[in-house]
Amino acid sequence: MKYRKLGNTGLDVSVLSFGASSLGSVFRQTDDKESIRTVHAAIDTGINLIDVSPYYGLTKAETVLGKALQSIPRDKYLLSTKAGRYGEDTFDFSAKRIYSSVQESLNRLQTDYLDILFLHDIEFAAPDIIIEEAVPALHRLKEQGIIRFGGISGLPLQLFERILPQIDIDMILSYCHYSLNDTSLLDLLPLLQERELGLVNASPLSMGLFSGQATPDWHPASARLKEVCRQAIDYCASQGEDIAKLAVQFSTQNELIPTTLVSTASVNNIVNNAGWTDEPLDRELLRKVLEILAPIHNESWRSGLDEYNETRPVRRLNKA
Repeated sequence: MKYRKLGNTGLDVSVLSFGASSLGSVFRQTDDKESIRTVHAAIDTGINLIDVSPYYGLTKAETVLGKALQSIPRDKYLLSTKAGRYGEDTFDFSAKRIYSSVQESLNRLQTDYLDILFLHDIEFAAPDIIIEEAVPALHRLKEQGIIRFGGISGLPLQLFERILPQIDIDMILSYCHYSLNDTSLLDLLPLLQERELGLVNASPLSMGLFSGQATPDWHPASARLKEVCRQAIDYCASQGEDIAKLAVQFSTQNELIPTTLVSTASVNNIVNNAGWTDEPLDRELLRKVLEILAPIHNESWRSGLDEYNETRPVRRLNKA
């Protein structure tokens, strides 16, 4: 397993991290014992960052993860959870709720501190409450030693363009914007570099578009986007290859992306995913897949308030 620096935090994070949403039976019904074994297997492969949220499975993911971590020394992993989102349409970014949410998460995770706390999907909140209440709450939690670092998460990249210049945080979590079908996250890197912020990239399989299984009904991608992704899956299968392998390798091989979260509740899946990061990427297969996906490259979907879903200006990456 390879490791990279996470912004200016001083943390060394594995290029592949473990997203614990699957432990909450978000994508399918899961067996808690298998979920616990999966967490242990992830750490055994060298993965050292685990991310979860009270939203995943309506607290189930945190509860199962807490049980899994009891037999693991605390210095073997970095633990990240979130606050602010608690249901499909349930959000509360008030300072009071953030404090109580963190305490509830600590109880479920059976620990006395968090390495990272993200404000979860802040595109659903007005900017004022994030700037004036939620982020100051992160600062107070850091001062109290309850969290080590704080950040924000969300889908629209416009969100980060607008909010980051107005707040003081340590990192962001972005999902579905650095994968085979969407690399628009690269446009945000200059701003992150300028502010020395850490970056956690999530969902190299684009929330299941490249899972090889039927895309769930709730997936917000357009029918056209789903169909083109299916064509790429079928092409890889015709070559005897698993597109999930290509997707994980693609997302983790970029040195500018510190770590990529992948979620599973299967021991075999996490062991395979971790192993793929050490194998050479098939450049010719990648070229063909990117060619298939070109018609829908960087197409995404709306999330949250309208003001965060406007067309973004393209910022050029300074590679110096």
